[in-house]
Amino acid sequence: MSLRRTSVSFVTRYFLIYNNVSNFIVYETKELLVYINEKENLMRLLKVCLLLFIALTFTNCFEDQDDNAVTASEINDFVWKGMNAVYLYKDDVPDLANDRFSSNEEYANYLNSSGTPEALFESLIFERQTVDRFSVIIPDYIAFEQQLGGTSLNNGLEFNFYFKPGSTTEVFGIIRLVLNNSVADNLGLQRGQIFDAVDGTPLTESNLGSLLNQTTYTLNFATYNDNGTEDVNDDTIESSSDSIELTKQVYTENPVHQTEIIDVDGQNVGYLVYNAFNSNFNQQLNAAFSEFQTNNVEELVLDLRYNPGGSVNTAILLGSLITGQFTGDIYSKLIYNSDLQDFNTEFPFVDNLDGAALNSLNLDKVYVLTTSRSASASELVINSLGEYIEVVQIGDATTGKTQASITIYDSPDLSPNEINPRHTYAMQPLVANSINVNDVAVPFSGLPADIPLIETPRNFGTLGDVNEPLLAAAIADIQGLGRFGLPSIDYRPIKTDINIKPIEERLILDSDQLFQRKDFE
Repeated sequence: MSLRRTSVSFVTRYFLIYNNVSNFIVYETKELLVYINEKENLMRLLKVCLLLFIALTFTNCFEDQDDNAVTASEINDFVWKGMNAVYLYKDDVPDLANDRFSSNEEYANYLNSSGTPEALFESLIFERQTVDRFSVIIPDYIAFEQQLGGTSLNNGLEFNFYFKPGSTTEVFGIIRLVLNNSVADNLGLQRGQIFDAVDGTPLTESNLGSLLNQTTYTLNFATYNDNGTEDVNDDTIESSSDSIELTKQVYTENPVHQTEIIDVDGQNVGYLVYNAFNSNFNQQLNAAFSEFQTNNVEELVLDLRYNPGGSVNTAILLGSLITGQFTGDIYSKLIYNSDLQDFNTEFPFVDNLDGAALNSLNLDKVYVLTTSRSASASELVINSLGEYIEVVQIGDATTGKTQASITIYDSPDLSPNEINPRHTYAMQPLVANSINVNDVAVPFSGLPADIPLIETPRNFGTLGDVNEPLLAAAIADIQGLGRFGLPSIDYRPIKTDINIKPIEERLILDSDQLFQRKDFE
């Protein structure tokens, strides 16, 4: 049966007939390409054009950032196409099956009845509460990309929030991190300071977002009083008259937050606070290890307690900097959905960064400090290095996020090239499972600590200080003094969307790790 290719100059990017849908293909350059059986007449072509006209005429509209009307089906088409092409759990979602639609009319009706792009996206997620907690749709990829690069409107503060002792509604906050050279840093704010109101309004679980997501606000400080007992139930939060006003500014965070060289019984211990796997700062990470190398560091404490993840490539770089003796060996692997098995990838340890030698330490042991906020790329490092060297994990269990994601765009190949200018939607779905050289994934329950030690408002110390509890536990183990047990007080922070970063709990692939190897049309 011969096929003839007929090119029709018609509205292109509004409609997708994917895979087995009546042998039609849309989304190829600027034309609608229709394959027509030579034995059939042109009525089929006319029917397609009519259905496209109906789809464009009777579809809900959205406004993009340029106030140009854009049809819901145009964006929904991108949502379905992208999820069908790369979603890790595609086989578990019937609506993403390659043969889901028997005709272009059925597909058009599906797009038009799916509601907003957000609603369609959520309908395609597999077990949102338990399996895929992490895939996101992005209404404004321009702002998102800026944040991925470390730039955001920020006053430089990160917080933990807790219920006041004896209350299930009243909340207090504690400054857990002050970013270097930020507004807060320049005002002299410090880790461990406590506040119980913003703009004079007492904090509750329900008003945290509205109060702290403002561009300008005033923190009303308080003190934590344990009243001299071990019992947390008689602790009190005592308001004070001290306050400070902060205004957010455009800020770019260098994730290499702090390095220290600590003398422990005559040997140099390196300490690194690393807050995000941001590939824009790989040179700074290599420079930090140059400091360690120059000072003949024999032990390393890697503080990932507030590191929510980021770039796969940077996770490989960090593992290679810690070691150096395993160049070329498999560090980690990525496994894609059933349609993309040819693109499963093994990542080796590396010995250079853009051609420059790495300042590797050749260690056979590393201490890693974690909390429940340590996720994704942080977990990849622990899980992958643990097959080669001794990894001593201190703190709380990690998040439990083993899957990798990638940002996909409304473009011919889902890459950042030739993006549809009519809207700013993008998606970051889970696309692969990350496993170590022995095919072991991070469990959904997270990686448990070898030395359990929960950070609480009672024991916040100064990062890098030898008396800070998590670092002190690492030093004690280095000295052979034994390991601390789990504290009697299990005092965990409230999970909120304050301080959430674009990389939060994400293991992010660089575009060349998928787009350049696969044509998704």
